[in-house]
Amino acid sequence: MDATPSVRHISECFVKPHHTPEDSKKPLYLTPWDLAMLSVHYIQKGLLFAKPPQANGDENFIESLLEKLKQSLSLALVHFYPLAGRLKTVKTENPHSYYVHVHSNDSPGAKFIYATLDMTVSDILSPVDVPPIVQLLFDHDRAVNHDGHTTSLLSIQVTELVDGVFIGCSMSHSLADGTSFWNFWNMWSEIFRAEGNNPPISRPPVFERWFPEGHGPIINLPYTHPDEFIDTFEAPKLRERVFHFSVESLAKLKARANLEYNTTKISTFQSLSALVWRSITKVRNLPPDLVTSCRLAANNRARLDPPISENYFGNVIYPIRGFTTVGELLQHDLGWAAWKLHKAVVNHNDKTIRGLLEAWLKSPAVYQIGKLFDPHSVMMGSSPRFDKYGSEFGMGKALALRSGYANKCDGKVSCYPGHEGGGSIELEMCLPPETMRALESDKEFMEAAGLSPH
Repeated sequence: MDATPSVRHISECFVKPHHTPEDSKKPLYLTPWDLAMLSVHYIQKGLLFAKPPQANGDENFIESLLEKLKQSLSLALVHFYPLAGRLKTVKTENPHSYYVHVHSNDSPGAKFIYATLDMTVSDILSPVDVPPIVQLLFDHDRAVNHDGHTTSLLSIQVTELVDGVFIGCSMSHSLADGTSFWNFWNMWSEIFRAEGNNPPISRPPVFERWFPEGHGPIINLPYTHPDEFIDTFEAPKLRERVFHFSVESLAKLKARANLEYNTTKISTFQSLSALVWRSITKVRNLPPDLVTSCRLAANNRARLDPPISENYFGNVIYPIRGFTTVGELLQHDLGWAAWKLHKAVVNHNDKTIRGLLEAWLKSPAVYQIGKLFDPHSVMMGSSPRFDKYGSEFGMGKALALRSGYANKCDGKVSCYPGHEGGGSIELEMCLPPETMRALESDKEFMEAAGLSPH
């Protein structure tokens, strides 16, 4: 048998903003939500495109695509200038001061890599599981955000396949959450499709920092050296599989959850999350008195009073948590579990968010991936609300969305809009092989995903 083809890096360079915006000369301070992310991985998400028909007869297709991607990236970085910078830590002994900010001057810029892989689109999309080689379609493999002191805060890797192109984006999670990440993608795509050297964009990012009253712009961390808070995390052996939920299947789940709890308030996403939480917990065979939780990554922008702009660039997220014991979760029905999540969402308001921030500011800490996730729980990350298929780069709509190694663990679920749109949802689920096998035999879950149980 042939060895698995390898990803070959052909070239790499750095891309700077087309011109230097005035604001880039000032430091960009990190907020509590940004600082808490220093030890987690970069965000790694990418889009897989089919090569357009004209590419077959065009020897210059990839060269002209790469050139246009670099040009449009350079223009996008005028708007998103911190992504071309680096992190900088300022330390003093007496009085103690240890704070991190983004420094945009004198940086080489964002990284841009061209690579090739002797595989087809079908080789990536046809297997039941996401092939491990997909992780190599991203730069900054296993990098944590603190590495942004010496390496790029944004790296784009364009990998040419036999009949496709994968654009993988790795972005510092200390600089951006999912809302900011996808706003960057969408605006970069907008610039790519526009003409001229200074096209306006529809959603300019807002970089004015948001801090709780009486705090900032400098937030001191209680450390003297990064070794005190940087934790390298290696995920256990995981299978990664994408499950598709149609609009019809989701409508049935929502109707069932609301009927079972005799309410009309449970949302589609809360119903789906409850199904995932119960299904995974069921096949894990855990002791009934063990506490299990389901976390939902919540965007706090609209929850704050007054709200923060959706175009605010930074981290404004918090994992809302519904929890109970394994026995309680499995004794009750879907509606009961979904209501637990509904209540957690409703209770996550301005007062709660500010209370959590105040607690953090009294005792600042950096998240550790290994401690953030426990193997008895489920984490629903990303969001099906983001416009992930709106980013086109002259190749039409992407065929699929895939992610890298970053921030994956037992029970991590990333939520994407379904390819056909309309409210369908795709879940990228990471589980140990034996747990995934058991889930694939679970009738309730597999039928909701439009599949036959094994």
